[in-house]
Amino acid sequence: MNRHLVTRLLLLAALLAGPSLAWAHKASDAFIYLDLDQSTIRVDIALRDLALEVPLDRNADQQISGAELRAARDAITRYLEKGLTLANHGSSCALRGEQWGLSTHSDGPYAAAFYRFACANGQAPESLTYTLLFDRDPLHRGLVSLTEGGQETLAVIAPDATTLALDATGFGSARLFGTFLYEGIIHLLIGLDHVLFLLVLMLPATIRRRDATQPGNTADPVGLKPRLLELIGIVSAFTVAHSVTLGLSALGVVRPPIAWVETIIALSIALAALNVVWPILGRKTWKLAFGFGLIHGFGFASVLGDLTADVSQLTVALAGFNLGVELGQVALVLVVFPLLYVCARSRLYERAAVPVMLMAVGALSLYWVVERVAEI
Repeated sequence: MNRHLVTRLLLLAALLAGPSLAWAHKASDAFIYLDLDQSTIRVDIALRDLALEVPLDRNADQQISGAELRAARDAITRYLEKGLTLANHGSSCALRGEQWGLSTHSDGPYAAAFYRFACANGQAPESLTYTLLFDRDPLHRGLVSLTEGGQETLAVIAPDATTLALDATGFGSARLFGTFLYEGIIHLLIGLDHVLFLLVLMLPATIRRRDATQPGNTADPVGLKPRLLELIGIVSAFTVAHSVTLGLSALGVVRPPIAWVETIIALSIALAALNVVWPILGRKTWKLAFGFGLIHGFGFASVLGDLTADVSQLTVALAGFNLGVELGQVALVLVVFPLLYVCARSRLYERAAVPVMLMAVGALSLYWVVERVAEI
């Protein structure tokens, strides 16, 4: 049975060695600023996302010039309007373009389109539907900042729920907290760089220490309890560290460039993998988890950092998102650690599975480093 489990781990590691561009960047987000008081809506969508749907780089020089962007204006606005609908009583509200240009978010330039809308009978829209990029990227999200009655609140539009009801009574703190709790869980579980970092941090706690005086003895003299305590210390250090920088960044206290953050996150995975074999950063894995966890927190904050909302709303969203990240982290550990610990009973685990996993993770993370450095 152990051999079968180890074989599965080897297959998993081999699969992880195949890089995916969808995993190699900050999560794809569009920003939607809807003001019901002023009857306006602004949509910001990343140029790198637009380039997947609209031909922007006409001369194929890997750069988008101002002239190329102006030439693509009509195609961009048609694309945006195709996937954005405000509705009232089953009828679409009319959108009238007012301004068009560029905006800047933490991960680079965005095309920004500003509209004024008018619904039937002069009433406010009842729903917002957003469908852009979901068919191409299931991880894409529409992050909404809604203003009504002078109050701002936040919401998320995802592939499984593309229509957002705009009933003011539905936008309480509980709904906001629940929305970002869910997004925190999803963000952790689909963020392959964070998942791989946690995997590498768990590995030292699974490697069994055998009695060298008794050849062939597979018993673990350390036992499960000390290893669980070691694992709790590692996860706790990572949690505390990324919670601190997640809060600081989301609230705008410290906000380093996301391109550098992504690069260092990728490098942290490679260094953590190397440290398992050659402990150049020390054998105290919890210290490693804390140090690099500070960087990972800035990466988590990219989901919240570019939304404009009042501090109270942002604090509720931040609390829900942070708790969601922790729940996703705990779920991952509860599933993966027991599997690794059981596999560790086999000699193939240390001799084959662990080296292959470390090489696969190291190769993938270094690929990300090279890719992300090229974009800085």
